Amino acid sequence: MPAVLFVCSANQCRSPMAEALFREHLEQLGVEDEWRVESAGVWAMDGASATALARDVMSERGLDLTLHQSQGVHADLLREFNLVLVMEDRHLRSLQRNYPEEADKVYLLTAMADGEGDVEDPVWGTKETYQATVKELEDLLVQGFDRIVELSS
Repeated sequence: MPAVLFVCSANQCRSPMAEALFREHLEQLGVEDEWRVESAGVWAMDGASATALARDVMSERGLDLTLHQSQGVHADLLREFNLVLVMEDRHLRSLQRNYPEEADKVYLLTAMADGEGDVEDPVWGTKETYQATVKELEDLLVQGFDRIVELSS
């Protein structure tokens, strides 16, 4: 079963939004039951909810983050996934340094769409900042879908 883990800092904004957007894309293709998709945070505390603005902007798209509970990255979790997509270079470096045995499956999300750089954290931003982040995530997931499928299978 293809398995992809989206990772950001605290697992309260970018990675849960990416998870929800990717699930929506899989659902539109009719293959959501054939995938395992989750999210986590490099420095997350377990059990925190998604931020209010993350919940709001996703709700506007018909996606529900109200039940989201953050989880921190750990070795056992990483082993369960074929592909780990991070939002920032510092996430990439942290996971590669702390989990070298899993380093070959960790990539920047932007790299899936042949891009580079970070998906900036909207956490202290406005609703418009969050909406822009959702648009960026969606574009990266659509443009990088074939590569995500290839690497997560």
